[in-house]
Amino acid sequence: MSSDLDQILVTFFEECEDLLASLQENLGLAEIEPQDSEQINSIFRAVHSIKGGAGAFHLETLVKFAHGFETVLNDVRNGDVAMGPEVIAVFWQSSDMLSDLIGAAQSQSDSDEVAVDDLLERLIALRPTHLIEAEPEDLEFTPIGAAAVFDLDLGPPLASAETVFNISFKPKAGFYQNGHETLLFLRSLEDLGQLTARCNTETLPDFDDFESEAAYFSWEIELRTEKGETDIREIFEFAEGHFELDISTTSPVPSSATTVPDIPDIPDIAEIPLPEVTPPVKKTKSKPKKLATVRVDVERIDQLINLVGELVVAQAILTQCIEEMDLAGDTELLNHIDELKVLSREIQDSVMTVRAQSVKPLFQRMSRIVREAAAATEKLVRLEIVGDTTEIDKTVIEKLADPLTHMLRNAVDHGLETPKERRDAGKDETGVVTLSAAHRSGRVVIDVSDDGGGIDRARVLQIAIDKGLISPGDKLEPEDIDSILFLPGFSTVGEVSELSGRGVGMDVVKTAIQSLGGQISMSSKPGKGSKFSISLPLTLAVLDGMVVEVEGERFILPITSIRELVRPGTEKIHQIDRDFTAVSIRGENIRVIDVGRALGIRSTPCVFEKSILVLVEVDDGSRCALAFDAIQDQRQVVIKSLETNYTDVLGVAAATILGDGRIALILDPNDPVFGAKITEQPNNLSFAKAG
Repeated sequence: MSSDLDQILVTFFEECEDLLASLQENLGLAEIEPQDSEQINSIFRAVHSIKGGAGAFHLETLVKFAHGFETVLNDVRNGDVAMGPEVIAVFWQSSDMLSDLIGAAQSQSDSDEVAVDDLLERLIALRPTHLIEAEPEDLEFTPIGAAAVFDLDLGPPLASAETVFNISFKPKAGFYQNGHETLLFLRSLEDLGQLTARCNTETLPDFDDFESEAAYFSWEIELRTEKGETDIREIFEFAEGHFELDISTTSPVPSSATTVPDIPDIPDIAEIPLPEVTPPVKKTKSKPKKLATVRVDVERIDQLINLVGELVVAQAILTQCIEEMDLAGDTELLNHIDELKVLSREIQDSVMTVRAQSVKPLFQRMSRIVREAAAATEKLVRLEIVGDTTEIDKTVIEKLADPLTHMLRNAVDHGLETPKERRDAGKDETGVVTLSAAHRSGRVVIDVSDDGGGIDRARVLQIAIDKGLISPGDKLEPEDIDSILFLPGFSTVGEVSELSGRGVGMDVVKTAIQSLGGQISMSSKPGKGSKFSISLPLTLAVLDGMVVEVEGERFILPITSIRELVRPGTEKIHQIDRDFTAVSIRGENIRVIDVGRALGIRSTPCVFEKSILVLVEVDDGSRCALAFDAIQDQRQVVIKSLETNYTDVLGVAAATILGDGRIALILDPNDPVFGAKITEQPNNLSFAKAG
């Protein structure tokens, strides 16, 4: 295969990803509003485009299945098949099959022909019997001199209500370059009525002048049908802009049994009063402006991001040098430095925007996971997706697929009850799993929740005791019991099943999330359901931070976590007990954390009254006050992974390089080492609990 053809094939598969995303999105909308014809038309267009491209590359199995899918979709468009739950369920399975066939074609692996044929039979079974029996044979192509004619034998002459359309169709060069095929359009026209097509080959050049991507043929088509011109133009709209089309009509075909009734006397036209008629206003549907896009290799974007990071470091070094040279009086130089800061920030923001992607494609892939899990467990499940337009760094999205897959399977398998159990509990027999995403405090929070029975904490505790994970005499709070779910090897399933029970539990999910600089937490209410929350950084490249100092060491605290700075007096510090100190801020007592001791770099307790307290808020809304010796500056820093270059460090998310070349650790306020979880104390004051 030539390199040019290889590149075209790669482009086809990239376009298939977009088409599949559109197909699944509109299927979800059609599930909510099955009578909306626009959704069905969009689904039809996506399948038709996939079939056309697959035909250009002779992907026969994909073409065969897409054609069957398209045929039933066309019946839905024509009103012959009603969109009901059973039909939509088959369409979802067909969408999954299309995805599998495209993946098989891309990897050049064999597809499951038996599964394809079985699903095709289920698709055909949706069609009315009279449509299946009236299905015409394939077109037969016969060359005749300098032209070619498609002659179709479609039975008896058409009735008098039908119209003869003369269609002139001339593809442009872009028609074939985009994977369209004339024969597929002719077959679609054939579905409307009796068709005769003549291919004009007179413009075909000599062999030496022949260009493979050019369009030399034109077509003169006669179509006898009961349909209108709009139905004909809809067939061609998928290749809009890549052809010339002219449609005209002739008189309806007369019937041999037609009788002419007596014509009554008609008054003189001058005697007939003409009413005032307001000409109808033609409604035009405005099309959204199509944005021009360029496909770029991810490696090139990564390289650009790395260069932007180096630019930020260089700018910080330059600023540091100016400070050390005591050039603060040079106003012009300082103005130029400020301009460089602004430009660096704008470049960084622009590059991050290029890297950011919507989570919609990822969430749409999760729909299939839920359907398969529901089928395996014989449960009725509906997936609700919220906030799928939320954008996040592409690297983060790519690494989220496996954790989300595991969490959604758990939600269906462990979280939701069986239909009978839900009916007995007074619930709708269809369980709801919600997948949502939102920006919160400069981070992205992804929630997976269900309306099932919640965590059976007594059972979790007993299993943990049986496995020797905890001692029988340990007294644990509900949140402590929930954290047992994240221990390695813990599982509540006794038997190995298709979905669960292999000893690979939520610890795998927790590890994957932490590798992205994120945190995972959960909450559960008996009989109401459970919710798992994943908190992730927006980007893995650059962040805004505050330079803080502890025992002569400099650290970076993310700006997004900071709520306010406090220098407390003696009257605001309260020693609750030996290990619990709180600061009073506007009537609220908030736990104070000695960062030096928490990180193990200070042996003696600090004097909180002389420290600077930074009030931080973590992803679950909890707050605590972190005590530092000093605050030096606020700056933009480049994130360097500790896991990649060294190892994980408690309380630390990553590292960076400061302007003087020294390394500074980036603190993670969400880490349990800082103990930022709020618990209700006996005196009803809101305190943070030690980690």
